[in-house]
Amino acid sequence: MGRAYQNRKESMAKTAGQKTRIYSKYGKEIYVCAKNGGFDPDGNLPLRQMIAKAKKDQVPAHVIERALEKARGGGGEDYVTARYEGFSPGGAMVIVDCLTDNGKRTFTEVRQAFVKNDAKIGGPGTVGHMFDHQAVFAFKGEDEEAVLETLMMADVDVTDIEVEDGIVSVFAPHTEFFKVKTSLTEETPDISFEVEEITFVPQTFTDITDPEVIEQFEKFLAALEDCDDVQHVYHNAELPE
Repeated sequence: MGRAYQNRKESMAKTAGQKTRIYSKYGKEIYVCAKNGGFDPDGNLPLRQMIAKAKKDQVPAHVIERALEKARGGGGEDYVTARYEGFSPGGAMVIVDCLTDNGKRTFTEVRQAFVKNDAKIGGPGTVGHMFDHQAVFAFKGEDEEAVLETLMMADVDVTDIEVEDGIVSVFAPHTEFFKVKTSLTEETPDISFEVEEITFVPQTFTDITDPEVIEQFEKFLAALEDCDDVQHVYHNAELPE
């Protein structure tokens, strides 16, 4: 799976505008998790994980609390999921996950991001079969066998474990997320995860090396990130370091 864990879903915020959009996306996901599964993190594992992830990405506490209060109030928007698939500039495969209260608006905005950036949007299943829905963890370490033993003792269904540049990457079916995290944390209480997420891991990668295509690819990703309803973008592009 190579450097799959490096293909993060969102780029880190560098400007106030980007931070605001990321805060909004986290707020929406926390709201949906709380509304669907209860607003107490102790009894709602997806909510607990989403809050932990938001804090790790430095989302302010008031943004998190506002989303929870909105869920407690029982009002607010009714969001549904929407997924779009296609090909980026350079031919990389792309999956775009959205939360929306207006499907027509969301499709129009996502389609425009594709059309205006020399990308091609396809129908459901166009590229999804070329990604694996995985739980991915990455942390500092060198001993692949010790990690595998820990997970096997906890009866975790592990897909793959890799060690590269002092980083251990663990891949498992997305349904095993909490079992993986619990077993690793119990074995090493002070473990610090550089990556801990459920994501779509590409089965193959597409190299993009032409500087002009790289620039167009980055504009395409930026256009998708600018869509308020887009939550996550997954791709199999591999760019020069």
